Amino acid sequence: MSIAVEQVVSLAKKAMANNQSDLAISMCTEHLQTEPDAVVLWDVLANAHFLKKDNGQAAICFEKVVELAPQNPKSHQNLGVFYQSIGKFNEALQCYQRAASCDANYAPAYNGAGIVLMTVGQLDTAQQYFAKALQLDPQFADAYSNLANVFFSKGQLPAAAQSYAKANALNPDLKSAVANRFYSLAMMCDWSWLDAFSRVAKTLGIEGEEVTPFSLLPLEDAPERQLARCQKFVSAKFGQGATWQGGVPSARPAKLRIGYFSADFHDHATLSLMMGLLRNHDHDKFEIHGFSYGVVKESRSLDEAINYFDSFSDVSGSSDEAIVQLAREKNIDIAIDLKGHTRMGRIGIFARRIAPVQINYLGNPGSIGADFIEYMIIDKVTVPETHKKYLSEKPIYLPNCYQPNDDQRRIPETNTTRKDFGLPETGFVFCSFNNTYKITPREFDIWMRLLSKVEGSVLWLFKGNDYAAENLRKEAQKRGIDPDRLVFADKMPEPEHLARHKHADLLLDTFNVNAHTTASDALWAGLPLVTLPGEQFAARVAASILTAANLSELIAKDEADYEAIALDLALHPEKTAALKQKLQEQIKTCPLFDTVTYTRDIEAAFEAAYNRYLKGLAPDDIDLTRSK
Repeated sequence: MSIAVEQVVSLAKKAMANNQSDLAISMCTEHLQTEPDAVVLWDVLANAHFLKKDNGQAAICFEKVVELAPQNPKSHQNLGVFYQSIGKFNEALQCYQRAASCDANYAPAYNGAGIVLMTVGQLDTAQQYFAKALQLDPQFADAYSNLANVFFSKGQLPAAAQSYAKANALNPDLKSAVANRFYSLAMMCDWSWLDAFSRVAKTLGIEGEEVTPFSLLPLEDAPERQLARCQKFVSAKFGQGATWQGGVPSARPAKLRIGYFSADFHDHATLSLMMGLLRNHDHDKFEIHGFSYGVVKESRSLDEAINYFDSFSDVSGSSDEAIVQLAREKNIDIAIDLKGHTRMGRIGIFARRIAPVQINYLGNPGSIGADFIEYMIIDKVTVPETHKKYLSEKPIYLPNCYQPNDDQRRIPETNTTRKDFGLPETGFVFCSFNNTYKITPREFDIWMRLLSKVEGSVLWLFKGNDYAAENLRKEAQKRGIDPDRLVFADKMPEPEHLARHKHADLLLDTFNVNAHTTASDALWAGLPLVTLPGEQFAARVAASILTAANLSELIAKDEADYEAIALDLALHPEKTAALKQKLQEQIKTCPLFDTVTYTRDIEAAFEAAYNRYLKGLAPDDIDLTRSK
């Protein structure tokens, strides 16, 4: 490298570090006129364009580096990382394979290939690639973290936690490993994370490396920090996103074209909630298009739902660019992100701009933190006016609960008894069918006190995994409660799961992340629940659901009130019976399960958001409660 090139590279990198991508591009471009084959300049130029999110120019530059240095494994590696970042997984995998062919001992190539394979669901093969990377470089922190991701996805949670810890020990700046380790421990109800998390909560994912925001959601109720983590993550991964380049039409289309984007179009909570909405959409006014990027291709729910779409596209193997192109070919007017930061979300397609109006809805329990998502569909309980500051999106307030429900869900008649589920034939059955990662000592302490005060009672819990069940039994024993009074429910198909609710008396909600679908499941099955609303969106959903079910008396004011409500119902069976009777009488008339009205409300929300765009107005609050 000549002294002149070295100086340009140094100055360009400093410019990029100061977010002056244009300056870096200008310097590199100017010097390339005299030294057009300077590989290092093309590499810096590629990264400058990438930092600017100019993927077209970045691709040209990364490919030029490969052309000039075809035997250098890093050239192919960098091109692979670029392709992977924009969702071109096949191209990325080929690049990593070429890097390995240049140097069979080049560990980053195996790590990169493993990431792609893991992303497309080939976990066993991905694990082999990460193991190969670590064999070549035992100090490779990123490979340990990625191996941990595989262990986590395969349910091998202790191995995941151990590998995340190893990754962080090798690289203390790898904050994603820290956050993911906390989440792995939470999944196992191993609460050893509490003290360590409290020491880093104020900075984790906010300073230093970005982290996946959802991993920390169940660990604390801190909406301001959650928003900051989301914004940092989105900024690092996607930048500001593209703006809509299509012209504003002169008139509203005859039918608004709605695109629902998700990986959960199968037997999943999201589709279960949405089924009635999809069934009742007004096809005289709307075209409904589904875009599925999930790995599950067949299910009973999908078989039904697919009939309600005007088109349904399996885009699981497609790049972000290809998905966006398909959506634009279908002229989608409003794009709905049903995943956000949850597992298998693909925020990148929204960053590339699918439609003039983009909305965060249902699947992500809070703000996405992206300026390229204009709106979030909420209600006045999940996000009161005072809490709008925790959203990057403009709120669309529905008149009742933001959550849809299907008023035609079937609950089969069964002849099961309590004994069939390991429950005592008599005695009060508290239950919590929430995922175990939502349980913290805050609520568990209360639950154990309830068991101590209510003779013959048991706690019926969802068995998320064997590790959680074992740890919860140990925690019960620490609190002086016989571990056998904790009964664990295995996963069952939805109809049978709904049917078994009849054997419980009261559902006890979790705090940082409430029961969401689980709450609606319980009420639909005739089982009341008690909740304590917190501050963040995820901590207020059950209160919204109970409000829409006309059961606000079950919304506690504080922890003492939560415990008192539950204890009163457990000690007075006649009150529980009256509550169940009230629930049964209004199940089909309360707003929560009025599917047709809900559908008209959300269609009005779509209309209002699109009308602002049509009039050339910037996105702003939309409050449909005022029209009711």
